[in-house]
Amino acid sequence: MFYNIRHLTRFRYSTPVRESLMELRMHPRSEGPQRCLGFEVTVSPRTRLQSYRDYLGNVVHHFDVPGPHRQLTITAEAMVDVESIPAPPERIDGDAWSLLDSDIAARDFWEMLTPSQFTQWTPAIDEFARELKLPIGREARSRDPLGLLRETNSTLYHAIEYVPKSTRVDSPVDDALRSRRGVCQDFSHIAIALVRRMGIPCRYVSGYLFHRKNTARSPEGATHAWIEAYLPVLGWTGFDPTNNIAAGDTHVRTAVGRDYADVPPTRGVFKGDASSELTVAVRVSPSDRPPPPEAETAPEDWSQALAADSEGAQAAQEQQQQQ
Repeated sequence: MFYNIRHLTRFRYSTPVRESLMELRMHPRSEGPQRCLGFEVTVSPRTRLQSYRDYLGNVVHHFDVPGPHRQLTITAEAMVDVESIPAPPERIDGDAWSLLDSDIAARDFWEMLTPSQFTQWTPAIDEFARELKLPIGREARSRDPLGLLRETNSTLYHAIEYVPKSTRVDSPVDDALRSRRGVCQDFSHIAIALVRRMGIPCRYVSGYLFHRKNTARSPEGATHAWIEAYLPVLGWTGFDPTNNIAAGDTHVRTAVGRDYADVPPTRGVFKGDASSELTVAVRVSPSDRPPPPEAETAPEDWSQALAADSEGAQAAQEQQQQQ
C-alpha cells in the first residue's frame, strides 16, 4: 500500500517574533514492512534545514528562522510504502514468559520497561487495573502475554471514551482516568504504563493513520499514536488502543520513544513577547503506485494556506527592511 502524506503545521504569533528555533519528527521510518520512498519539508519563512538520527533511529530535522516573522508554516510531504503483514497468532507457543526473560536478559530494554515522564505508575492507574481486573506484576505470568495485550487493548477502548481536545498533549494520565475521556496520547500512555508493569517492554509510536470506512473512531486530519510491545518470536508488535485494533498496513510510523515527550512532531522556542496559535492539518491519501511528481496537486485549502503564509513572510521581510 502506498500513501501520500501531507502534514501542515502553522504557528501564528500575536506580534512579530525575532527568532524561531524548531525541531521536527515527521520523517516516516524505513524498517520492517514500511519504507519511506520520499520526504520533503518546506518552511516559510525560508530557512536551511539540518537533520540527524537520534539514538532510537528517528530522523530529526531542525532549523532556525532568525528574522522577524508573525507566522511560521511547516509543510512535510512523504511517500510511504507499507506492506501487509500477517495478523498475530492467537497465542505464543511454548513457555512465552521464559522466552521473553531470555530476550530481555540479552538485549537493552531498560528504558521500555521503566516508568517515563508520561507513564508513571500512579494510584489512579493501580485502581483502574484492579477495577477492570487487568493482571499486573507477577499475576500477569499466569496468562499468555499476547492474549493479555489484546485484552488490555480492548479494555482501554471500552473503558475510556475518545473525546477530541478533552486533554492536552502534556496532560498526566490521571486526567484521562479521572474523567474516563481522552485522546490517542492518553490511551497510549495508559497502555504503556500497564504493559510495562506486566513486565513486557513497551514503547510509544507516533505517526499517521489511514482511515478505512468504519475502522477507526479517532478523527482524520490529525497525527496518531499507538503502542508497540516486545514479544518473543514476534518482536515489536503494534496495538492501537484508541481504536481497538492491531497496528497494521493503515498505520504509518514516524517515530518511537518512551512516551510522547520523546517524539512530538514539533518542538521549539521563539524570541519575543507574543502569544501563539497552532493549526495542524494532516492528509493521508492511498495510492496503488507511486504517482509521478507532476501528478501531485495541492488541494484548495492547502493552496490558500501557503499563499497566506507567503504574504505574511513578504510583509515581515518588508518590515525588517524598513527597520
